Amino acid sequence: MRFWDKFGIRRNRGNTITKFDREATDSDIEALIAFAKSRRGVEFYVEPETFATDTTAVAVAHDGEWTRRRVGAPAVIAKVARDLAIPCYDVQIMGYPPRMREWNARNKKERGTL
Repeated sequence: MRFWDKFGIRRNRGNTITKFDREATDSDIEALIAFAKSRRGVEFYVEPETFATDTTAVAVAHDGEWTRRRVGAPAVIAKVARDLAIPCYDVQIMGYPPRMREWNARNKKERGTL
C-alpha cells in the first residue's frame, strides 16, 4: 500500500529528512489552508529546515495572528500559496512582519507566557 501524498510533500522534500522532528503531513498543510481561508490578509513566511526541524511555514493574518506548521519543502507551500493567491515570502530575506510581534505582545497573557 502506498502513502497518498496529497500536497506533494514527499515528492518535493528530497532525500534529506531531519533526525529529531516528525515529518510534515497533509494535516499540517490543511491547517495552514484552513487558517488562510478563515482570516483575511494572510501571508505565508517560509522558514528553512534546520538540523532538528523540518521546513516550516508561518501564516500571518492582517491583525498579526499567526500559526506555524511543517510543510516539508518550500515548493509545497509555494504551490499552496499560488493556489490560494496568497503572498509567500522567504523569512530569511523578508523577516517577520511587525504586526506579528504586536499580536504576540497583545496576547501574552492568553498564550500563557508572561
